[in-house]
Amino acid sequence: MRKLVVITLTLSVFLFVSCSDDKSVTIAEQYGLAYAPLQIMREKAFFEELEPDFEVKWVKLGNTAAIREAVLAGEVDAGFLGIPPLLIGADKGMDWKLISGLSVCPVGLVAESSEIPDFGSLRKDHRIALPQPGSIQHILLSMAAERERGDPALFDGSLVTMKHPDGMMALLSGAVDAHFTSPPYIFMENEGGGGYETVLGGTEAFGGEFSFIVAMADGAFIKDRPELLNSFLTALERAVDFIGARPEECARILAGIYELPQEDILRYITYPGMKYTTEIKGLGRFIEFMTENNYLSSGLTESDVLYEGLRD
Repeated sequence: MRKLVVITLTLSVFLFVSCSDDKSVTIAEQYGLAYAPLQIMREKAFFEELEPDFEVKWVKLGNTAAIREAVLAGEVDAGFLGIPPLLIGADKGMDWKLISGLSVCPVGLVAESSEIPDFGSLRKDHRIALPQPGSIQHILLSMAAERERGDPALFDGSLVTMKHPDGMMALLSGAVDAHFTSPPYIFMENEGGGGYETVLGGTEAFGGEFSFIVAMADGAFIKDRPELLNSFLTALERAVDFIGARPEECARILAGIYELPQEDILRYITYPGMKYTTEIKGLGRFIEFMTENNYLSSGLTESDVLYEGLRD
């Protein structure tokens, strides 16, 4: 078995403001290079420059379910996640809105090529690691299953819920047969030796380009704290622009955080198909597919989920 260093990356970010302290802003971290602008925003203190009276704290949350629970508890005001779980939450009555894009990334289903040489070779009894049912990885898998295999739910019984670092370890150890993952894990799995290859790419599954991670804000936060929300969006835009203008400096900053060589980080963040952008891509297509296949039931439209400032 090839040897890969399995690292715990803490870079998915969820912003929330303590209800008991109006001057405290807390940001919780999770996993993946898709969230690099948020780490840059933290290291360069872009948000603090705009809101110097606020103390910024960083903590960790587990997954989309944890975000949803925290929003329901009145603890979370804004966060970052894939479009599908945001839509599922809105469909179930969550009072949150899509406020910005964050990243477009090369994601995909990785498997050992000698066992699963292509997507057509994937069987229902193969075990597939991904973050959770309803995640963007799950919906992309369903899209490909519908188009190429005629059944969007074909692999729903094959899913194994795992964080990306655990999913990579499980793939390499043979505990699962495939891993639907994102940067840097998809790069590490494909480049680490051992015959692992991407058998289904994200754009292939979706049928084009899409936002991998977007930002959402709770309705009360949007209504009650518009100036703070605007400052956060401005800081986010600055971080995205900073990566585009100074990729070498960003690689130096991120290398220490990820515990990877600077040259690898630079290659990853400039990899073909890796884009940091606040533009939102693919929202309508996700709504259409998820409604047609009963992942959504309330007749959501783009206007229903978009922050008012983003509507046409």
